[in-house]
Amino acid sequence: MGTRTAEETFTLEEILASVKDSNRLILWNDETNTFEHVIHCLMYHLQYTEKQAEKIAWKVHTEGKCAVLEGTFTEMEIYRKILKAEGLTVSVE
Repeated sequence: MGTRTAEETFTLEEILASVKDSNRLILWNDETNTFEHVIHCLMYHLQYTEKQAEKIAWKVHTEGKCAVLEGTFTEMEIYRKILKAEGLTVSVE
C-alpha cells in the first residue's frame, strides 16, 4: 500500500524567479490609463505619497516603464494581479 501525492508543476519563469533573491514589479506605459488613475493606484495599493506617485507616473510616461516595487516573486505576483485588476499594465521581472 503506497502513498499518493499530488504532482505540482512550475513554468520555467516561476522556477527562475524563485531562485532569484529579488523580483521587480514593472509598471508599463499605455495609452489607456490617465495620470490621475495611475497616481491613485500607486498611492492606494503601494502606499506611495502623492509626490512619489507623480514622479513614477512621469517616469513611466517618458521612459516607457518603471520598477515600482521589489520583493519575492509571490509578493510581486500578488501586487501584479491587484494593479492589473485596476487596468494597469504590469509585469514581474
